[in-house]
Order: sequence, then structure tokens, then C-alpha cells
Amino acid sequence: MAIAQTTTEYIVPEETRDPWYAKFWGLVCRQPLGAAGGLVVLIMLFATIFAEVISPYDPEIISFESMLVPPSVDHWMGTDAFGRDILTRIIYGARTALFVGFTAAFVGSTLGLILGVASAYFGGFFDLVVQRLVDILMAFPLIVLALAVVATLGAGTVNVVIAITIPFIPQCARVVRSSALAIREIPYVDAARALGFSHSRIILRHMVPNVMAPYLIMVTTFVGHAILLEASLSYLGLGVQEPTAAWGLMLQGGAEEFAESAPWVPIFPGLAITLAVFGFNLFGDALRDLLDPRLRAR
Repeated sequence: MAIAQTTTEYIVPEETRDPWYAKFWGLVCRQPLGAAGGLVVLIMLFATIFAEVISPYDPEIISFESMLVPPSVDHWMGTDAFGRDILTRIIYGARTALFVGFTAAFVGSTLGLILGVASAYFGGFFDLVVQRLVDILMAFPLIVLALAVVATLGAGTVNVVIAITIPFIPQCARVVRSSALAIREIPYVDAARALGFSHSRIILRHMVPNVMAPYLIMVTTFVGHAILLEASLSYLGLGVQEPTAAWGLMLQGGAEEFAESAPWVPIFPGLAITLAVFGFNLFGDALRDLLDPRLRAR
């Protein structure tokens, strides 16, 4: 006699499930530093989107009557040598920093993702050539390679983005390749080949989605590095040019000359750069802990 087997499925009632804000607060408690970094990122995004609304002055208007005014009620962070409000220029400088940072990080990481997965998938001579080119590019420090590109292309916002993007490509390609090598040996990739799928379809549909975790971590980490590189190039006069508001340009105009007579001129842009880079690094570390199963298990 056949005995019918029944399975009991336990469904958690809707009212007993944790609401979204409780889950969010639990995540904040588990990753307090990451939450602090995410707050910095959100503040920068808010300042970038609503710069025209929250900024008290025009960032490019020169006022010789308000030159080097110390922090006051009218100018919370003081003014620079041209009478421009420092708080306003820091707000607009966040827009420049995020544009350069996000563009360079996204383009460089995406190109590195494709190059790293293709290198791991094809292997052989193609992998050998690609990895030797990666070794050559990674032999140069980021700032040195960026300086070489800017010196060749010239100063300007677009050229700065290109100069910062190029060093990111080999770094992301090396990290992604190490993950893609393990994915290439999984049986479903061999099954896709046996079914006659094209190389591009196997790479884009079956391998790239499985290396998105290190890719996302690299993107968030590269944004902070790109902001620091952009500020360094602008400080050296090879990056963003006047009258565009940029944190590196603000340091260039006050770091040495007004360090003692008007310390607020270099201090506030330096603090903005420090908080931005620190915030993105903390956010990237927290994202790594959440996406890596080994770290998440701890």
C-alpha cells in the first residue's frame, strides 16, 4: 500500500517579519564604519545634485572687498585670495570630484573587468600577452602613470579622467582574472561550449555575472583613489583648470602662501579631500565584507 507523504511548509507570517528599517539598523550596527562612509557618500551626492540650491554664493564671482575674510556668519569657512566663498567652492568642488571619480572608476573597472575575464577565458598566448602588459602598467605608481598621460594629452577635465582611468584598468583586470580562472573550470562553462554558444555569449552571460562582487568592490575603492589623484593633479597645475571649482585647485592657491596668515584657505579643502577619500574607502571595505561569503560568515 502506497502511503501518501505530505510535507509541511512553514510560512512566516507577514506581521512577524522584521520591517525594512529594522534590517537597515541591524546592518548599520554590524558595519558602523561602513555606515559612516556611506553617510559621507550620501552627503557628497546631495551636495552635487543640489549645489545651486544649498550654496550661498556663486563659486566664480570675484569680490576684492571680501578677500581673505576669516570664517564668520556671512562666510562660514571664510574666503580665498579672490574673495570667493570657500564653502561654496567646496560644495561645487564635490561635483568635480565625483564626476572625475565615478567616471574614471566605472570606465577603468569595466574595461578591466572585460579584459580580465577574456584573459582568463581564452588563456594561452592571449593570456600571456595581456598579463605582461598588465605587469608593465602596474610597475608604475598611479600618480606617475597619471602624470605621464596628462603630460602627453595636456591639462583639462576630460584628459584628467583619461589619465586616471588608464592606471585602473590593469589593477581591476588582475583581480578579476583571478576569480574568472576558477569560474572557467566550472562544468556549466563547458556545457555552454558544448551547446555551441559563442565566446562573447559565454563571457558576458555566464562569466561576467559571477565576478561582479570583486568588480563592485573595485569600483567603490577606485572612486576614492580617483578623487585623491584628481586633487593631486589639480594641485600640480595639470588637472582641472580655473575657474572650475576643484579641491586640488583650492589647495594650490592657499596651501603654501596662506598657511600661516589665513589657515582656513588650505585647511577646509584639505579636510574635504580627506573625508571624501576616507568615506569611500570605508564604504568599499564594508561592501567587501558584505559581498565576500568568507568575511560575511565571520
